[in-house]
Amino acid sequence: MRPTRTDLTQQSTRGGIGASTLRPDGGLKVTGEFAYASDLWHEDMLWGHTLRSPHAHARIVSLDTAEALATPGVHAVLTHADLPAATRYGLEVQDAPVLADGVVRHHGEPVALVAADHPETARRAAAKIKAVYEQLPVVTDEKSATAPGAPLLHPARADKHAPHVPHPNVVHCQPVVRGDVEAARARAHAVVTGDYEVGMQDQAFLGPESGLAVPAEDGGVDLYIATQWLHADLRQIAPVLGLPEDKVRMTLSGVGGAFGGREDLSMQAHACLLALRTGRPVKMVYNRFESFFGHVHRHPARLHYEHGADRDGGLLFVRCRIVLDGGAYTSSSPSVVGNAASLAVGPYACDNVDVEALALYTNNPPCGAMRGFGAVQACFAYEAQMDRLAAELGLDPVEFRRRNAVSQGSVMPTGQVIDAPAPVAELLRRVKALPLPPERQWETAGGSADLRALPGGVSNTSHGEGVVRGVGYAVGIKNVGFSEGFDDYSTARVRLESVAGEPVATVRTAMAEVGQGGVTVHAQIARTELGVAEVTLQPADTRMGSAGSTSASRQTYVTGGAIKAACEAVRERVLELGRAKFGTYHPAWATAELLLEGGKIVTDGGEVLAGLADVLDGEEPVEAERVWRHRPTEPFDLRSGQGQGHVQYSFAAHRAVVEVDTELGLVKVVELACAQDVGKALNPLSVVGQIHGATTQGLGLAVMEEIAVDPATGLVRNPSFTDYLIPTVLDTPAMPVDILELADAHAPYGLRGVGEAPTLSATPAVVAAVRQATGLPLRRVPLRPEHLTGTDVPA
Repeated sequence: MRPTRTDLTQQSTRGGIGASTLRPDGGLKVTGEFAYASDLWHEDMLWGHTLRSPHAHARIVSLDTAEALATPGVHAVLTHADLPAATRYGLEVQDAPVLADGVVRHHGEPVALVAADHPETARRAAAKIKAVYEQLPVVTDEKSATAPGAPLLHPARADKHAPHVPHPNVVHCQPVVRGDVEAARARAHAVVTGDYEVGMQDQAFLGPESGLAVPAEDGGVDLYIATQWLHADLRQIAPVLGLPEDKVRMTLSGVGGAFGGREDLSMQAHACLLALRTGRPVKMVYNRFESFFGHVHRHPARLHYEHGADRDGGLLFVRCRIVLDGGAYTSSSPSVVGNAASLAVGPYACDNVDVEALALYTNNPPCGAMRGFGAVQACFAYEAQMDRLAAELGLDPVEFRRRNAVSQGSVMPTGQVIDAPAPVAELLRRVKALPLPPERQWETAGGSADLRALPGGVSNTSHGEGVVRGVGYAVGIKNVGFSEGFDDYSTARVRLESVAGEPVATVRTAMAEVGQGGVTVHAQIARTELGVAEVTLQPADTRMGSAGSTSASRQTYVTGGAIKAACEAVRERVLELGRAKFGTYHPAWATAELLLEGGKIVTDGGEVLAGLADVLDGEEPVEAERVWRHRPTEPFDLRSGQGQGHVQYSFAAHRAVVEVDTELGLVKVVELACAQDVGKALNPLSVVGQIHGATTQGLGLAVMEEIAVDPATGLVRNPSFTDYLIPTVLDTPAMPVDILELADAHAPYGLRGVGEAPTLSATPAVVAAVRQATGLPLRRVPLRPEHLTGTDVPA
């Protein structure tokens, strides 16, 4: 078989698709030289600060800003009354106030803004604002949200909620119904029922919210910002400022992590408002306390599941109800509900399904996008159920999963056919076949103990006498890209020119690089398609067409597709130029398939016809801009949940090995092995890094990460990294990875979104392993020591 153009280019162009090229920003980040948004500086800038509500639900009786304004060094104080135009924004529904308008609905809601010539001056001045509140009853769970006479958190929308939504305090409700659950239940040999709970997880990115707004001479503003979605920010900010979008120019600054927490606005509009009011540049940087209040979190969830199977282990029916706490404002809760509902059964074939998923308005912190986006919560519950059902049937839990695994051609509960590889059974086989780590690793030949290998770690709280090992498995399914009819696209512009006698490609998109590695992969695509070594990526800003959000595992798929399409257009133009200049001298120009390889135009047989620099010499740069869309999706039916809602599915399986000190309630995760189908590993090193990162966040949800909210008051108890725990290098286990590459014919290069699926399966795998070690039911995450010692075991 004749090699394809891509095969030839990979062989000849260093750093193309399939190569583990190093990140251009990697060295700068690990040495501390990378410029993050918090490092922004302007010669005459002011500092902005936000006054936030100390209550979860209260009426603002009065706001006295006189003393704050009189503070030396203060240049402006803004409240809701000072807003020049639109007063609300939001990703899907414009219901979040820019500044509180008479009522605060969650702890930490922005109430007023201060601009001063020093950050401490701004903080002290904000503390001088005299805010008088009248506390109101709080809504913190489904019972208090939907009870007769419950306070309506958005009374203006009470008569406008959709007919399928049962109560004004319900953001969105999505059923998925297929087959006949009652008839299937009557035939079931084994039925298991369980109630599960998932705590509120924070994205816990290390770089806080930060940005710099600079007023412009044309009356507009330039905003340099750490965000995930430049154009969505622009769409929300411009109406608030009362400006046309072309006068709000946004440029991406260094982003210190995101994971969904930067999809919604935080300080973007606030900094711009202060800059336009004062006529001075204004910088805002949240401290860690502010950051916990300044962005959305993962929806906490309560889930009720019922599974039934026949005598041979065939899954007969699944019935479930998923209640997500959306907090005070809509954010992306409707889409999270759609994901949770459509993926509620997991990667298992089942003909009889009855799912209800909904999200609530409460006075808890707003929740929205976080890595896994509704599928994480469902996966924890359905995987616990699969273990319980396997035990009820006397089957090996991995074998039971493999018997029921979906594959290419399977029909999802929404009626959508999986039309790409779905190697769920193979992933489970591979992850189970990996060798297990040795037991009692803290013991050495000399008899001394390696404390790092003990539950409790270097604090030496366990000596290993009562430590029990457990092994657990889980697999998950996650959609890729935006779903339910969203017009998901990206834009890319590519230029090829001769610089100092060498061909150089320049790629421009509005993609937000938040640490996922797009800056590496996008250059690799250009090298592959254009056959050149030198590729420059221009900064992302809103002067370029939208690239959508860096979320939903979509950027390599969609923006990569746009770059590939733009490169193809450039390549065709270059070949036209070459034929016009040199084609008359060689018959191969007309008869052979022409390739760009190593800065040259060659035939498919490898014969060099011309150098790219020679073709481009004396010519204007060759440039092309392309918009690329994946195939369309459609909304789920609001009564049945049927519909072609997703563009692609991704799958990952984990095996967790844990050691548990059951007397002290301590868990040591020894290993989290993962097998994942990535379609095509465009950069294998980056793929493994994404899997490791997602696995670690799943580990965090399993054993430590939770925002604690007082159920009586709605107040956040632990808004700091002192009290909100995240995994460190001492908590991170060995993470062997087995990568499959089964191409999806609908995607560029056959790739499949990578970065979310491992977050799903890591959490239930860890908990399954702890269950095996302890024999406890463990139906809530994160696990706490009291859950493991028998002093507080959830039912």
